[in-house]
Amino acid sequence: MSEASQPSLIVTAAMLAIGDELLSGRTKDKNIGHLADLLTLSGVDLKEVRIVADEEDAIVEALNALRSRYNYVFTSGGIGPTHDDITADAISKAFGVACIHDPDAMKLLAEMYKRREMEFTEARQRMARMPEGSKHIPNPVSTAPGFIIGNVYVMAGVPQVFQAMVDNVLPMLRSGAKMLSRALPCPYGEGDIGTLLSAVQKAHPETSIGSYPKYDGQRFSTEVVVRARDPQVLDAAAQAVAEMIAGIDRAKIATNPTADA
Repeated sequence: MSEASQPSLIVTAAMLAIGDELLSGRTKDKNIGHLADLLTLSGVDLKEVRIVADEEDAIVEALNALRSRYNYVFTSGGIGPTHDDITADAISKAFGVACIHDPDAMKLLAEMYKRREMEFTEARQRMARMPEGSKHIPNPVSTAPGFIIGNVYVMAGVPQVFQAMVDNVLPMLRSGAKMLSRALPCPYGEGDIGTLLSAVQKAHPETSIGSYPKYDGQRFSTEVVVRARDPQVLDAAAQAVAEMIAGIDRAKIATNPTADA
């Protein structure tokens, strides 16, 4: 039975984004949101995201913490041809295995550069390095593969390549029960609903209830989003939110009968 066909109520994941350029602000991350969207649709809960510098010890420490805590860890960045692309080395160290020039990756890259009539330099050969025993993640954009070791999926930082690799990874994953959601418009600001909404959340502990304030230039309102995995649980909590809003309506009218509805 493939891993993707094994059902589980909750499947968790974390992401480790690697690169000095992310922390300095030179590069604006586009991968975290993309991964979060696709994992949510796949029934995988993204629970934690960390961003670390191109420092081996920092990568090893973060990776070991995340891979022991969650079902999956996805990394981005640091598997290119330059001297500061040290992700493969760090992940090898975290797993206690050698970092090698993978023979199949070397062949893929050598053939690609031959077709392009370009020299397969020592720097370009670095893109074939990965922990011994890894499996490839195909890269249909620029050939150089990502890799999988244990529950860690290592992918490029370039958004176009990262997204293509994620597309190849998703079918491999075990899916959990998908999160359902329902949005309810509320004509009141968070100051009016905060205490009451907390009481609704407490009464429906199997849900996650979020409030998102809006301002149209004249007045504040709130969108209340209820999330749950069980449709009946979702319905009950959404009904409670609707009743909460109706209760505020009645209280406002009682306080000021001449006010507009």
